[in-house]
Amino acid sequence: MTSVTVNTYTHSVTYVADNILKSLKDIVRLSGLDPSKLVDGWESNMLALRTWLDSGDLQTVILEIYDPRTDALITRWDIDIVYNWSSGDGSFWTDTEQLKYAIRKSGVAPSAASYRLLMDNKPGRPAVPGWSSTTYRSTSGMVRQSLGSTIEHSGLGGSAAYWRQN
Repeated sequence: MTSVTVNTYTHSVTYVADNILKSLKDIVRLSGLDPSKLVDGWESNMLALRTWLDSGDLQTVILEIYDPRTDALITRWDIDIVYNWSSGDGSFWTDTEQLKYAIRKSGVAPSAASYRLLMDNKPGRPAVPGWSSTTYRSTSGMVRQSLGSTIEHSGLGGSAAYWRQN
């Protein structure tokens, strides 16, 4: 029985990690930005997501969209990780329509904007090559808009939110 549970949890980790990255790619693309930077780092991003979801250390996946001339945050997307995994619950889904609606509401990013992907973890998380500590851009003067549950597989999932100017 233990091996079945481990394999099922591994499948949940893979499903959630894959759909987080797909959702972030949609956010980047629908915000009017070039997704090639995200796609080029797909393997490294997937390794980090899977490693930290599997260890239970990943708390939030963050996409900062910023002005590279001033380094000021334009908007930010958060996917807060929810660990309510259960081997008995076989539900899985991703709410892409909810994301598309929120992207339309938040608006297209300026053409000169850039972005970066960050992952907030618990202290003591396993090391992943290519990933290190950093600081976030300030959200001062911004308001966080919660979208609620966006991705789920057997209770392991993510709840999305975005930050907009107040």
